[in-house]
Amino acid sequence: MLRGPGGAESGGPTRVRAGGPLCARGPRRRGTGYSRAVTGRLTGTVYLVGAGPGDPGLLTRRGGELLARADVVVFDGLASPVLLRLARADCERIYAGKKRSAAGEPLTQRQIEALLIDRARAGKMVVRLKGGDPFVFGRGAEECEALVAAGVPFEVVPGVSAAAAVPAYAGIPLTARGVASTVAWATGHEAGGKPGAIDWAAIARADTVVLFMALSTAGDCCRALLAAGRDPATPAAAIYWGTTASQRTVVSTLAGLPEAITAAGLRPPALLVVGEVVGLRERLGWYERRPLFGWRVLVTRAAGQAESFAGAIAEHGGEPLVVPLVRIAPPCPGDRARVAAAIDELARGGYAWVVFTSANGVERLFEELGERGLDARALFRARLACVGRPTAAALARHGLRADVIPRRGDGTGVARAVEAAAGGSLAGARVLLPRAERARPEAAALLGEAGAEVDPVTIYRQQPVSADEPAVATALERLRRREIHAVAFFAPSQVRALCELLGDAARDALAAARLVAIGQTTAAALRERGLEPWLVASTPDAVALAGEMAAAAAAPTP
Repeated sequence: MLRGPGGAESGGPTRVRAGGPLCARGPRRRGTGYSRAVTGRLTGTVYLVGAGPGDPGLLTRRGGELLARADVVVFDGLASPVLLRLARADCERIYAGKKRSAAGEPLTQRQIEALLIDRARAGKMVVRLKGGDPFVFGRGAEECEALVAAGVPFEVVPGVSAAAAVPAYAGIPLTARGVASTVAWATGHEAGGKPGAIDWAAIARADTVVLFMALSTAGDCCRALLAAGRDPATPAAAIYWGTTASQRTVVSTLAGLPEAITAAGLRPPALLVVGEVVGLRERLGWYERRPLFGWRVLVTRAAGQAESFAGAIAEHGGEPLVVPLVRIAPPCPGDRARVAAAIDELARGGYAWVVFTSANGVERLFEELGERGLDARALFRARLACVGRPTAAALARHGLRADVIPRRGDGTGVARAVEAAAGGSLAGARVLLPRAERARPEAAALLGEAGAEVDPVTIYRQQPVSADEPAVATALERLRRREIHAVAFFAPSQVRALCELLGDAARDALAAARLVAIGQTTAAALRERGLEPWLVASTPDAVALAGEMAAAAAAPTP
C-alpha cells in the first residue's frame, strides 16, 4: 500500500505545510482521513482507490472500508456506479468521467486535480474512485503529483487491474505452463501518433501481449507486432467491457483481428490479447457459460436486504445492479401517537398476536422499542407471525423465533395461517399489525373477518429516492436505452417508485426488460400498471427466485 507525500506504511501521510516543503512525519490515528498541518489547520486526505475492472465484487476490502467513511467520492466513468451505494447517504458524490453521462458533465484532468485539492483543503476525507488500478494506465501518478505539489496527503489503494481480470473472465490465462511464461502490457493509444513511443520489438518478444486503449488503433498495433516478427496466425482476442454483463469476446488471428473488430461493431472500452493462450479460451471459458451471463439485473430492494439475491444472481453469471428505490422513514407526526399507544399496550401484554408483513416492519418496531428503553421482552405475551422467511430472519436477529410462517408469503397467506394456528377462530384476540403507510388491506381485513380486534399501525413510510442520485440516474438511463435485461421487485412500493421515476415513459422503458416479482401481491402491482411479470417466485425466497430465473433463462426457447 503506497502513501504520500513521502509517508511510510506504518506512519501514514506526512504532515505538510500547504503549498510548502514537507515537514516531519507525526503520528496519526489510522483512518481518520485528515492530518494537521503545521499551521494547525486540518487538511483532508485523498485516497486513490482502484475500483476494479467493472464487476463490483472485485473491489478490495480496503477500498470498501474507505468508501463507507468518505465525505466525498470523486468517481470515474469506468467505476461501477453500484459501488457508490457503499458510501454514506450524506456523502458528496461527484462524477469525474471524461464523457457526458447521466451521472454528470465531463471534467478535464486539471479540473479533477483541482477538485481533489479543494475538497481536501476543506478538511474532507476524499475517495478518488478510479477504474481498474490507479497506477496502471489510470493517470493516478498525475493526480498524486498534483497532490504532492499542493501539500495534500494521499494514499493509493491498488485495485484489481483489467490487465489480468478481463482476460480471466474471458477464459484466457496470461501465462500457462508450456504455452506462455512472459507477458507484456502496453497502451495502444500512442500506436499511430508518436513514432518510437513504444518499443514494439520488445513487446513482440513476450509470449502474451495485452494492449490497453487499443481498439481505435487496433490496425496500427497489429501491423506493428507483425512488423516486429509475430506470426500472422497467432491467436488474438478483443474483449469488450470485460467482467460485466456487457462482456463480448471476439477471437481471430493477429492478422485478422482489426477486421473482426470492425465486423463485430465493438466500441471502447476493450482490451486486446495476443498470444497462444487465446487458444485455451474454448476449453477454459467459464463466465460466458453461466445461465444469466449477459443479464444486467436491476435489484430495487434496499441494499441491506438485497445481498443474498444479488449474490445469487452473480453466482449464476448475471450482473446485479442494487439500486434501492425507496427509503424507509419513521411514521409521519400524525401517526406517532398511535405508535406510542400500541407500544404501551404491547409492553402491558395486551396483544395476543403481532403479525409482521415485512422485515422493515420488524426493524422499525425494534427501533421504536429501543427509543423507549424497551427490547424483545416487550413481546413476552404475544405470539409472533411473519409473512416469510426473510421477515422471520429479521425477527431472529433480535432473539425471537416466529411462531407462524405461512407457505404463501403475502398478507392473505399470513392472515390465514394465523387463523389456522389459533384453531380457526380469533374471536376477541387483539392483533398488532405494524406496517407501512399505504399498505395493502388483505391481512387486516382477513384477520378482522376471523374475529380478531386488529390494530393496524403505520410504523414506517416508504419514500421514493431522488432521480438525481447518480446510481438511480444511471439505472433510469440504462432502462431507457434498454440495457437492463431484468428488473426484480420485492414489494409493491418498489413498483410504484420505479413507475413514478420513469413517469409517462414507464411502460415503454420497461417493455424490453423481464419483470420479476417476489410474490403475487407484487405481481398484482405490476399488472395494475399494465406490466406483465415474466416470472413470479414460487416461494417468497430471494435466493430461490434467482435460481428460478437462471433455470428459466437456461430453458430452451419453445
